[in-house]
Amino acid sequence: MKRLNELIKTNLNINITGIEDNSLNVKKGYIFVATKGYFINHEDFIDDAIKKGASFIVCSKNYKKKITIPYKKVNNTNKYLIKLLNKYYDYPFKNIKIIGITGTDGKTSSAILASKLLKSGYIGTNGALYNYHRFHTDNTTPCPVSLFKICNKLRNLGCRCIVMEISSEALFHERCNFFKLDIACLTNITEDHLNIHKTIYNYVNSKLKMFKMLKSDGYSILNCNSKYFKYFKDNSKNVITYGNKSFCDFYINRINKDFNFYVNNIYLENNFLFNYNIYNITLSYAIAKVCNVSDEIIIKRLKKIKKIDGRCELLNYSNKYKIIIDYAHTLNGIKNIVTNCNKLGRVICVTGCAGGREKEKRKYIGKYLLLNTYLSIFTMDDPRYEDVNNIIDDMLSITNKKNYLRIIDRKEAINKALDLGSNNDIILILGKGRDNYMAINDKKIKYSDIDVIRRYFKLDIK
Repeated sequence: MKRLNELIKTNLNINITGIEDNSLNVKKGYIFVATKGYFINHEDFIDDAIKKGASFIVCSKNYKKKITIPYKKVNNTNKYLIKLLNKYYDYPFKNIKIIGITGTDGKTSSAILASKLLKSGYIGTNGALYNYHRFHTDNTTPCPVSLFKICNKLRNLGCRCIVMEISSEALFHERCNFFKLDIACLTNITEDHLNIHKTIYNYVNSKLKMFKMLKSDGYSILNCNSKYFKYFKDNSKNVITYGNKSFCDFYINRINKDFNFYVNNIYLENNFLFNYNIYNITLSYAIAKVCNVSDEIIIKRLKKIKKIDGRCELLNYSNKYKIIIDYAHTLNGIKNIVTNCNKLGRVICVTGCAGGREKEKRKYIGKYLLLNTYLSIFTMDDPRYEDVNNIIDDMLSITNKKNYLRIIDRKEAINKALDLGSNNDIILILGKGRDNYMAINDKKIKYSDIDVIRRYFKLDIK
């Protein structure tokens, strides 16, 4: 809690209990900052914030309507919000090392692996983690208000280093342009989120923004196998490379049949199912080395990491077949996991495509799955405002293959797959990973693939 006159030059000496730019989250004693987004002007919700108990309003100098409680007008509410949050939370980003990871695929796995090797904090798709503490996040890269709250909590727990997933959408919306990075990392880039970025050029340049956030003595760690490697290399500083090319600073070679491998001359174990995690492990290894962690400690810590929640996660609930859940929702990510699953057995896949997202990729995902699985069951996956049947129609629009079922209800779709599975099959459930909600219209309804599967096998819900 702070006094208003500690945050803003004013004679008002009132208690401030929080700062928000979303009126839905305002409580008694809050400052409401009416920021402007790409789609929403929060000045439209000033009256709602006052009804919720806001004690003070910050709005733009162009705001003309009457405000019934104390307020301040500023030139740029978005910048002023950051100024207030820093004062309220006592500059939580100061003296914390921040490592940012961006890319189409591999962000979550690489970031969690790196955080475990560093014993650091993590912020991303799987929430915010530090030691045994876990906090919920609404986005892969939270909005500024949430990010300040989380970083303040992590700092108060003793965290001095955070590995953070930074999405192209967050960079596009300038959700994280108020702190500097010690290390910036690129996994890979394939087409995604073109509903927002419109072109691959815009998408690539949105991700490149993260590398402009580096401190002067920071490092860029780039995947030399990425299609856009040279472009990023030419536009980044203090570049360190990793990949399967001999010129790389961290050179992947001598991969054995169990997908264990060497980086330079260091033998690293891959405790995960498939070979594409080799790149995620190598990136996390490179990060740890840049942070001066010894090979001995890295190898010891890596051996202890047996899984990453929702990422190629094997559920040992059946003696008859394997059940794998994964967050894969891009064509590249789906290709990676399906190709590897086909080496293990017959694949029955449950998946869909998200509503309100890039429609163009749906037909390619649908066609690929029908050509490369024994059976695909198409269902809902965060449909938002779209009709699930229309989404599935898009997925089927360029193929005549008939090895599919259309089951709108995701719980029923998963149960059907589990019913149909026979000896040595792979039941592959894609898209949601460990998500605990289903986005329908403007609501996030409680839902979990894991809970559905555990109920099927009459196991306790965790």
